[in-house]
Amino acid sequence: MSDIRIRPAQPEDIPLILSFIRALAEYEHMEDQVVATQELLTDWIFTKEKAKVNLAFCDGEPAGFTLYCFNFSTFLGRAGIWLEDLFVLPQYRGRGIGLTLMKTLAAEAADGGYGRLEWSCLDWNTPSIEFYKRLGAVAMDEWTTYRLTGNELAALAEN
Repeated sequence: MSDIRIRPAQPEDIPLILSFIRALAEYEHMEDQVVATQELLTDWIFTKEKAKVNLAFCDGEPAGFTLYCFNFSTFLGRAGIWLEDLFVLPQYRGRGIGLTLMKTLAAEAADGGYGRLEWSCLDWNTPSIEFYKRLGAVAMDEWTTYRLTGNELAALAEN
């Protein structure tokens, strides 16, 4: 049985966080979309405190992470947790690390009185979809996510 430990990230963990982000992007075939730098992550996670990161270690070795922030539900009248990324390195999958990371977030949500824990998942990522369903998660199939970035975001802001 593996020794799994979860701890909040510290500023000195930024290189590790960025390595996990790059590994996740490779898994999702989105390497070309990663523009995050150590400086940006330090600023947004630790200086501006707009996101949080939990790191998972298996037998003392870095194995995975969650990066999350907070949202708000007007219907529930309370905040929730938005899980932006959950990633476990391939060699550590199947050992309960993803489950432990999710339990850690669920405990934070429950202890903090948050209304929900939400995330999105690529529709081709069958292993993750099956994992989330085993947790009891429900797909929000009737909702479509929209996004503005880059030039489109800037153009809307200028008009």
